Amino acid sequence: LPRGAFSIVRRCVKVLAGQEYAAKIINTKKLSARDHQKLEREARICRLLKHPNIVRLHDSISEEGHHYLIFDLVTGGELFEDIVAREYYSEADASHCIQQILEAVLHCHQMGVVHRDLKPENLLLASKLKGAAVKLADFGLAIEVEGDQQAWFGFAGTPGYLSPEVLRKDPYGKAVDLWACGVILYILLVGYPPFWDEDQHRLYQQIKAGAYDFPSPEWDTVTPEAKDLINKMLTINPSKRITAAEALKHPWISGWGEQQGCGGPGPSTLFPSAFCVFQGAILTTMLATRNFSG
Repeated sequence: LPRGAFSIVRRCVKVLAGQEYAAKIINTKKLSARDHQKLEREARICRLLKHPNIVRLHDSISEEGHHYLIFDLVTGGELFEDIVAREYYSEADASHCIQQILEAVLHCHQMGVVHRDLKPENLLLASKLKGAAVKLADFGLAIEVEGDQQAWFGFAGTPGYLSPEVLRKDPYGKAVDLWACGVILYILLVGYPPFWDEDQHRLYQQIKAGAYDFPSPEWDTVTPEAKDLINKMLTINPSKRITAAEALKHPWISGWGEQQGCGGPGPSTLFPSAFCVFQGAILTTMLATRNFSG
């Protein structure tokens, strides 16, 4: 299981019940005072969130030198790894997946939490079974806000998913998560990000200008409704950007019903020839983007 700079994740078992969990073990001896505050904030936020599309914190245990966060054990791997392993992926599948992500984001926002680091690596599948739930993970950069509070909470996130207001160092709030959802949805549909440049300064200029498009031939078969939702998510002005609640009512989300899971053929399908590009773009994006907080 994954390892961080000051932590490691191990599978553990609740002996009496025989139930398996994931234990995030943090070496607190190496943490600064600021890191301790971040750990306390992460645990506090995770205790608030109880939703089927969020990896749930079951316990938080502190002892000399170590802190243990006991989470759901999710065994399906990252959502995007599952997608690139499939031969077919449809708009209906993409809609169902983004719907689950939006449900998780809506719950966070209703609980006064902004994730700040929504990206493919933080979207996990509960199991390897077809139709397994998508679960949002990693609240290490999450913050607590009151209502629709906008403030400068610091420069935090992963470069390709940062919103224009964060890059401008403007006050920001819940809308940053919807911008990231727009980036994720764009990648989900064609396999490459809406904003990309090897030079980070040029990348940030693209994002601040909202400089993306829907080029041929990849976007030719994508429905206008999908593009409309992306446009509403990637709106530069955060006050005009669609909210999670509004996005869940969008025709491209609500119109598919429950006909698909996160796999299987359907209309507007990406065929295998597209998957080499898809997989390469995803892996490149993952390797090149690391989160930060400052």
